Amino acid sequence: MAFANAQACLLLAVVFTSLFNISLASYDFNWGPRTWNKTNCPYTHPPNATQTSNRFIVGGSENWHYGFNYMDWARKSAPFFVNDTLVFKYDPPNANGTGFPHSVYLLPNYRSFVKCDFRRAKRIADPTQGAGEGFEFLLKKMQTYYFACGEHQGIHCKTGNMKLAVMPLKHWRF
Repeated sequence: MAFANAQACLLLAVVFTSLFNISLASYDFNWGPRTWNKTNCPYTHPPNATQTSNRFIVGGSENWHYGFNYMDWARKSAPFFVNDTLVFKYDPPNANGTGFPHSVYLLPNYRSFVKCDFRRAKRIADPTQGAGEGFEFLLKKMQTYYFACGEHQGIHCKTGNMKLAVMPLKHWRF
């Protein structure tokens, strides 16, 4: 229980720090005394105002597999925005029954994510959908999305670190 609480606190700290850093990095802001007017205000033309949606392969060249740190990948790949697409690529099960199949589940909340509890989770990609171009998931809303592999009764999530949380931001228009 203490380990789960420590893990939850650590994840919360990482998410808060990431969002704070993203908010500071989004603008060309110089600290110190300045005179503010329309020409030098950093909020008049943010760099994301004309940005289009992006496509992210989850895990980059590592794809979706057992033992990779997807929260670290998300931190390094951030920020994510509404209408960006996450692509989950993974090998399908072998014809001879060997290998380790993977899937993608959407977990309902943070508690389910931390505990790898799939009771109310929704399977959004089965073990065959990650082949080829992979399974695509569109981030439609500004909310936290919790993803995990539910294969082998959640062992891939629990011990294999196959879980990912992302919170897309809105593109602000000025």
